[in-house]
Amino acid sequence: MNLYGIHHVTAVSARIGENAAFYTQTLGLRLVKKSVNQDDVKAYHLFYADKVGTPGTDMTFFDWPMAGKERRGTDSITLTAFRVNGSAALDYWASRLSERGVTHNGIETFNGRAVLRFDDFEGQRLMLVDDGGADYEGEVWDGAGVHVEYAIRGFYASMLSVPSLEYTDPILTRVLDFTESARATYPDGRVVVIYNIGAGGPGRELWVMEEPAERLAHPGAGGVHHVAFRVADKQEQQYWRGRVAGVGLPVSNFIDRYYFESIYFRISNGILFEIATDGPGFAADEDLATLGERLALPPFLEPRRAQIEAGLKPIVMPAN
Repeated sequence: MNLYGIHHVTAVSARIGENAAFYTQTLGLRLVKKSVNQDDVKAYHLFYADKVGTPGTDMTFFDWPMAGKERRGTDSITLTAFRVNGSAALDYWASRLSERGVTHNGIETFNGRAVLRFDDFEGQRLMLVDDGGADYEGEVWDGAGVHVEYAIRGFYASMLSVPSLEYTDPILTRVLDFTESARATYPDGRVVVIYNIGAGGPGRELWVMEEPAERLAHPGAGGVHHVAFRVADKQEQQYWRGRVAGVGLPVSNFIDRYYFESIYFRISNGILFEIATDGPGFAADEDLATLGERLALPPFLEPRRAQIEAGLKPIVMPAN
């Protein structure tokens, strides 16, 4: 049994209005769910994805305005790579980012694919990868002014930095059944180990840099909180929880997030993984046509709606 790929990536923002503007207006993703952090209901939790919130397309953000800026370093999740369809799409995005004042590195090559690296306004490290027209199971969002043929099509990969592969590799390969498929030179000259999740390919790769000389990262705004991997259902999740617990890694109980079920475990002090079910999905409490337009609360928080709404500030996006 294999994990199916990346389910979602969750990151931290201290400026949620600008965050919403960047990911919807600049990157052209759809805000498919406006909710709260279920462990900190004073904070928004925003979910950006494709038109229907397909698993594997979902970049989410915790709204923590008091968070300091992330200190970059090792033992951390360092980059999120999205996929687009073809070289013309990368050309489109290079022009679009430049027009919107987003600094980027120009089109480069990594592991045999054309890529475009850039940061968001808080330093969140992002990349677009030409997926070569590979199959895509979702439906791109057509409501943000981005040409459909150039739209972001979910994740390609997530990148880690670790102090030592000696400790990380056995967890990835022996516990999670990832396979090392290549070693590639990153555009800045560093070596990256490419791990396949299941069959590999778009949405099914994890990239790892070994950086023993780097200082440890410190979490904050502009950084990634955790990356989640896909399973079909609770039964598969139970299997994977057993594997993780069986090697002595502390792992959470099953947590019902309403839109999916989750388990969490750390592979190091700084790197948090989640395994999440594909369903029920974001249409569990909203019509597809109106996803993300109101504050959505899971049933166990609904009785506290008035209190929760009173503690939230409106999300104000700067003018486009």
